[in-house]
Amino acid sequence: MTSLWLACEAPGKPEIFRSVQGEGPRTGRLRTFVRLAGCNLRCTWCDTPYTWNWNGTPWPHDRDREGVPHKFDPAAETIRLPLEEVAERILALPAPGIVVTGGEPLIQMEELIALAEALSARKPGLAIEIETNGTIVPGARLARLVDLFVVSPKLGHSGNEPKAALRRRTLAALAALPAAIFKFVARGPEDVETVRALAADIGLPPGRVFVMPEGTTSAELTARGASLIDSVMAAGFSYSDRLHIHLFGAGRST
Repeated sequence: MTSLWLACEAPGKPEIFRSVQGEGPRTGRLRTFVRLAGCNLRCTWCDTPYTWNWNGTPWPHDRDREGVPHKFDPAAETIRLPLEEVAERILALPAPGIVVTGGEPLIQMEELIALAEALSARKPGLAIEIETNGTIVPGARLARLVDLFVVSPKLGHSGNEPKAALRRRTLAALAALPAAIFKFVARGPEDVETVRALAADIGLPPGRVFVMPEGTTSAELTARGASLIDSVMAAGFSYSDRLHIHLFGAGRST
């Protein structure tokens, strides 16, 4: 039986919820979100570390304090559910589309294909969107089922090794997908210049690039956004805020 590994909103309660999309080209649109567990990167500022930063691992996080690392118990933070139950929970929260996020969803590629096929069969016309970190190329079968890939490669300030986070051939293959846009988290104008060079290197048109400030409070996003916006416009990119942070804060299932 096919099952998916999901993050939890609370122990035993999978993080499947309805909200508005807060980022990227479909900001403000009603969506049902499905947060999967597990990730192949280790971003120091990750706002969902409970999907991967387990007790006993050595990975640092910005929220670490001396003697109190920012770690989580996977038994409390994740759950495996049969595909049929995941589909039922999604369809019980009606919306024009779903967003599969993480963690890194594409590490569960075959399970995602099965879920997308089940949902498409039960609700034709449902928009299926996947948020991914840009380290894995989706197979052709999944690509045919997905309406939008939001690819978010991680820059140097994420704390990941560049060879792990910025795989040029993988990013170029993702850029070749008509249904893919790219969204980069930035801390300053120098990051926008990095994005400009990377986009040119992989053949990504500026019109498919969004730059979003890093931050988990309205104050942080506003301050960083003000420092970024001139560079974003000069590069011909689009700017993405984080609407859900302004509306709901940085809690789970928002």
